[in-house]
Amino acid sequence: MIQVSGMPFQQSDMWTAGSIERLIVQRMMEHTVVYSYQSIAELSFELNLRKDIISSARAMHKSNPRFETFANSRANPQYWQMTSNGGLLLKNGVKPSDAIQDIYLNSEQYAFECATAMVIIFYDAALKSIGESLFNQLFQNNIYLYSWQYDSELQIRPYYSYQSLPGDVIYFKNPDFDPQTPQWRGENAVELGDGTYFGHGLGIMTAEKIIDELNLRRKPESNQTAYLTNVIGRPSFTHLAKIFMSQPSYLVHKLHPIVHHNESSIPVDRLMI
Repeated sequence: MIQVSGMPFQQSDMWTAGSIERLIVQRMMEHTVVYSYQSIAELSFELNLRKDIISSARAMHKSNPRFETFANSRANPQYWQMTSNGGLLLKNGVKPSDAIQDIYLNSEQYAFECATAMVIIFYDAALKSIGESLFNQLFQNNIYLYSWQYDSELQIRPYYSYQSLPGDVIYFKNPDFDPQTPQWRGENAVELGDGTYFGHGLGIMTAEKIIDELNLRRKPESNQTAYLTNVIGRPSFTHLAKIFMSQPSYLVHKLHPIVHHNESSIPVDRLMI
């Protein structure tokens, strides 16, 4: 259900029939969890950001950067410095918005694993939702792309439920993955709202097809199937909404604890950083 200012919300007709916003609201109303907002504006911001996450996921699918392990990651050196651990560190003097957009514009120069791809999608969607000026203010000199490493303003957190929403990242686990290809230990995927999901390395397909593809990448003779877990990853929509609506005029300086684990394709709750 949805609550706005502490009261039940039922006005799904505020959004056009057939729109992704209308679908998300209807799904929220059907869920047992309570989605709580201080205002209609805060709810609308989340719906817009979820729509942008879906758009960014589809755009990554079309731009098609390579799916690789950390050891084989790469990036456009004009915007990113590659670290010895396979991370992409924003270069000094580079606009964060330009660097994120370049991943889509010059995707042939990029390669990364699937958790990193999900964080890139969140950054790109935030850029679309809050605009370049505020995005560059919030994230200047603070972007490091490595697995689920993220800037604190995104506040990416795990949730545990099988009631996901369009724009969420869900996780498919491959418990018997081939040790020769550890990047297939699982697949992070964005729910697109039409019964399909985008997973970097696999593309856009149904949940059943993702499981089939992961099963092709198990140990020889394995009979243990891959499966959808209840792990959901999403940014803090309410936190970003409050920043967007208040438009703070300050420079953000944040310290980020970094854990280099060298395990490709882990779920959001595998290593909270």
